[in-house]
Amino acid sequence: MEEENKARNREIASNESAQQTRWNIRVSGWAIATALIIACAALALVLMNNR
Repeated sequence: MEEENKARNREIASNESAQQTRWNIRVSGWAIATALIIACAALALVLMNNR
């Protein structure tokens, strides 16, 4: 019984770790996309003001 609980806990920990990794990748993707949008908007403002 104890060994089954340990194996189950290891599986749960592994699943949680994989879920956390996916979450981190998703958040990083949004952060990169947001940064690119802000950079493009800033570049557009600079180019419009230089004319």
